[in-house]
Amino acid sequence: MAELSTIARPYAEALFATAKGNQDALASWSGLVNELAEVASLDDVREALTDPRLSNDQRIELFTGLIKSPLSDAARNFIELLVKNGRILLLPQIAQQFDLLKNQFEGTALAEITSAFELSDSQVQELLTGLEKKFGLKLKPSVTVDSALIGGVRVIVGDQVLDTSVQAQLARMRDTLAA
Repeated sequence: MAELSTIARPYAEALFATAKGNQDALASWSGLVNELAEVASLDDVREALTDPRLSNDQRIELFTGLIKSPLSDAARNFIELLVKNGRILLLPQIAQQFDLLKNQFEGTALAEITSAFELSDSQVQELLTGLEKKFGLKLKPSVTVDSALIGGVRVIVGDQVLDTSVQAQLARMRDTLAA
């Protein structure tokens, strides 16, 4: 996967450089790139776009026809560039890189919070307040429930993981006793 990220990064950086001049443009490009990534990640779409019987123009028309949002000339040019360079299937990685650049520019980050039990809105806000102090960033929460954690939470912000789950504590105890 690191190879795909490396290939996707220049496209995301170029797109971000185009969009970052205007906050409205940045938000609209972010939404559009994520929509393009969703469409490109569908199995049927991936299969159709790799069909050797299709020309690049047919691939462009096929792909743009699947997009619900209206496409500007710049967005259409971006899709054409990706198709002609054989990179249209990298859209999920491009969207991920674009979101990272956008978050970095805005001083925010995604906090992936996994809890053993359902968290109330007030619990999420309390947790976010502490995490924002720790990381010095404005965090956007993405909360999921995983009963396998037994208790506690696991938080992933960028490449940092804070795991206070019972499952992680039991694993640490097991490793300590085995050593």
